Amino acid sequence: MKLSSSKRLNAALYDMGIFNYYDVINHIPSNYEDFHASSPHYLKDKEKVVIYGKIISPFVRVSNSKGIVVTSSKVMSENNKILSITAFNRPYLTKIFKSEDEVAIIASYDALRHSFNVINIIKGIPKEEEKIRPIYSLPSAIENHVFRRLVQKAFTNLEGKIVTYVPYTYLNKYRLLDKEHSLKLVHFPLKMEDIYAGYRYLKYEECLLFALRNKFIRKQNESLVVSKSQINLDYLNEFIKKLPYLLTSDQSSALKEIVNDMNDKRLMYRLLQGDVGSGKTLVAALSMYANFLRNEQSAFMAPTDTLARQHYETLTKLFENEDVKIALLVGKTSKEERENIKRGLLCGAIDILVGTHALFSDDIDYKNLGLVIIDEQHRFGVNQRNALLKKGDKADLLLMSATPIPRSLALSIYGDLDVSSLHSFPNKKRDVLTKIITSRDKLIIEAINSALKADENVFIIAPLIEQGSKGKHDAYSLFNLYQKLYPNKVSLLHGKMTLDEKLYAFKNFKEKNTPILIATSVIEVGIDIKDANTLIVYDADFFGLASLHQLRGRIGRSGKKALCLLIDESEEEESKTRLDVLVKSNDGFYIASEDLKMRGPGEIFGVRQSGLPNFRFVNIVSDFRIFECARDDADEILAHPSKYSFILNHVAHLVKNKEDDRD
Repeated sequence: MKLSSSKRLNAALYDMGIFNYYDVINHIPSNYEDFHASSPHYLKDKEKVVIYGKIISPFVRVSNSKGIVVTSSKVMSENNKILSITAFNRPYLTKIFKSEDEVAIIASYDALRHSFNVINIIKGIPKEEEKIRPIYSLPSAIENHVFRRLVQKAFTNLEGKIVTYVPYTYLNKYRLLDKEHSLKLVHFPLKMEDIYAGYRYLKYEECLLFALRNKFIRKQNESLVVSKSQINLDYLNEFIKKLPYLLTSDQSSALKEIVNDMNDKRLMYRLLQGDVGSGKTLVAALSMYANFLRNEQSAFMAPTDTLARQHYETLTKLFENEDVKIALLVGKTSKEERENIKRGLLCGAIDILVGTHALFSDDIDYKNLGLVIIDEQHRFGVNQRNALLKKGDKADLLLMSATPIPRSLALSIYGDLDVSSLHSFPNKKRDVLTKIITSRDKLIIEAINSALKADENVFIIAPLIEQGSKGKHDAYSLFNLYQKLYPNKVSLLHGKMTLDEKLYAFKNFKEKNTPILIATSVIEVGIDIKDANTLIVYDADFFGLASLHQLRGRIGRSGKKALCLLIDESEEEESKTRLDVLVKSNDGFYIASEDLKMRGPGEIFGVRQSGLPNFRFVNIVSDFRIFECARDDADEILAHPSKYSFILNHVAHLVKNKEDDRD
């Protein structure tokens, strides 16, 4: 449907995934500006204040230092105080505001200069119903006020049509508003308390539908009873005893849980989560060996060709003295080799097939697929997972994730899965020192020189491939910089390169022909270089904490001392506080929880973050109590299907027609 008469606006909305009025009202504000006046007396440095007043001296440009345009003005406040107002990088203010204009200003107090730095400024004193202004996350093609008008239009067209799915029993129990009223409060609040009241319903509904969906899927999973061959545990234990290392207690416990599931008459649906380097791949390998012992095939799917090849090499070495036939199937596999693999799978000559999404291609069939393992499960849609599972009508499923969260939280979030967690490390505990520095710090060159002298590898990470966001470093610029400093010792790796180019760069890096690798976050997952003990991340504030922890997981894997340098040019206190979590801790479970605490509703996991469900309203750490209540209420609803048929029919529709929220 057309949301606007403007083709340009419609195109921008479609690019955002907004196609109808329901999509419009579900695109909630990412932030709010509160224009309720506050007193500018006795202020602390950097304290935020709202000023009503009249311009008595128009904005003029006072300096242009280091590319920063500074304009200033004088304002007479409501209580007749003359205040100095400063604005950075807003030269247009000199044309918009004139003497005698009434204004409302949100500003930060600068105690050193006794002035107020403008955060936002508007003409006129806002009406009471306009003093809290929603700020939407929008592309440059859509202005905030334009979208706000569209929201008003959407509510007019949807009046009386917005369905409240939460049963009246629970609306009454928790004193919740209906959905339409709640959404209106979130979009058009008169006071900050309105936002809280609106979110209470939206969060609870999201949690309840999520819990019901999980339990619905789990019930379906548990109803699938199949005939399985039993695993010979004596043979499995014999193989484990021959390993050149001992399993950690976590690995042993997780493997026991997996094998028990595989021996059960019901199909396995289990998540194996663990910190970077905690040994998930070995647990997966032993699970596939257990599957081999019951004469069934395994499919091991990875998100990238590079990681698939690495898994293939690891398994080939691990099973070199066993009669386990392993094959690799990726996008670059030759037509002849692909045909050989297809024949080997059909006749049972291949026991383990490692690869990417090619594993579930229409022309790939298995003789007796018994186990599907998906590494970095969040990178695959549920349809892709199902397509692979359909290759075997009795295949157990093991998902792996390197974004660890506390078990109690995991059981609520992954309610349709059983959860195994790895906390400890196979080697001695990682010894990685993390420091926050600037790009001018001499420690960067010192660290690189020290690594090269010790014949070690160095990762240097850029947030962008090419020049983009102002002030952000890009991979090509860093490559040119370090190529001059270290001629013929630097490689470049990013997502837009061809597979051959990636493999060539990675091979040179691994073999130390070029021991310095300039890369984007493509190396975040699964790359295992034992001699890499130095990581330098430019513009670290650009990345989520969990992503930075994944990147840091590329170094110190041998147990040697390692150094992680986080380059942060930001002057924001919030950025320093966030990155300081990494300085203080190497515990992925703790870091993931802290990362979630710092993120607000609607931005929990954006483009910089992945691994967990992408909720619209809920913060899965601070709102955990809502999850627990919704989980218990879901049990009660499922126990009385006739009483709650309306919401259960809706959930059944969601399960049947939509991908679940982990995608």
